[in-house]
Amino acid sequence: METLLITGGMGFIGSNFIRFILNSIDNFKIINVDNLTYAGNPENLKDITLNHSNMYKFYKTDISNFKVLDNITKKENIDYIINFAAESHVDRSINNSTIFCTTNILGTQTLLNITKKHKLQKFLQISTDEVYGALDFNESPFDEKTSLSPNNPYSATKASADLLVNAYYKTYGLPINITRCSNNYGPFQFPEKLVPLMIINAVNNKKLPIYGKGINIRDWIYVKDHCEAILSVLLNGKIGETYNIGGDSETSNIDLVKKLLNLLNKPESLITFVRDRPGHDLRYAMNHEKITNKLKWEPKINLEDGLKKTVQWYLENSQWLDNVISKDYLKYYEKNYRDR
Repeated sequence: METLLITGGMGFIGSNFIRFILNSIDNFKIINVDNLTYAGNPENLKDITLNHSNMYKFYKTDISNFKVLDNITKKENIDYIINFAAESHVDRSINNSTIFCTTNILGTQTLLNITKKHKLQKFLQISTDEVYGALDFNESPFDEKTSLSPNNPYSATKASADLLVNAYYKTYGLPINITRCSNNYGPFQFPEKLVPLMIINAVNNKKLPIYGKGINIRDWIYVKDHCEAILSVLLNGKIGETYNIGGDSETSNIDLVKKLLNLLNKPESLITFVRDRPGHDLRYAMNHEKITNKLKWEPKINLEDGLKKTVQWYLENSQWLDNVISKDYLKYYEKNYRDR
């Protein structure tokens, strides 16, 4: 039995990964560390807390708190760290980048120091395609050799963390991997993100705000496919290597929203174009040949099937939504879109 320390495990991707591990593999115990900021929701893992109490434990703490993490690592005999913890919403980073620097950079440094002190088997950094910057319409997808060129405060902090992770590998020989993934969607995603925001607004016959003309392109991956890729890298990734994870589903924002409206049987007249985000990257696309060739992973769920699953989940989990959409979220939504 080995023990994983999962940071940010109450968030969207982290909670999906914990559920995936505990429902499919018997030889991992999970220690979940999360500071329960606005996007960290204990209800994401309510079923896990009830059904896997002997294999799962939660601690509320900031990943920048070395003393607390040091004690947890000793007490729980941690073998691996997977760092999902991050401030991740671009719009929020534009409004105030301070917490992004603290969590995404200093928090990562703390976790690296924990890994170093306790000689853990591996530190796995969960990163993003946004660290590469933007592509034009006719450019080839990012591969692992693409230079880092972030264009907003969020992606700059993630790129900084990635560089720090690599520096610990080269300086101290720390056993690390980095994964960089395209846009995730699926169950339990906080409604500030595009897919759940559009679903929620459409269901309630509210306007669907789309930045600019909606021509920006993203590669989309269903979150369970991402979880399977992360597990492959954890178990079989070569130490010191970075792996891109893509969904083979490049789609413009406007086309994605139209797909969702079609699934919900809602009119396109709900779409409203708003003033574009500052520094809005035109296109992201990921070349995942490395992980496919080396680790035999590839995405299984296409965009159409994934969106159907996602829409169905949100329609069937209205109570989860009601609990998530708090006054704080509504204030943020109003502030972000009011003057656009």
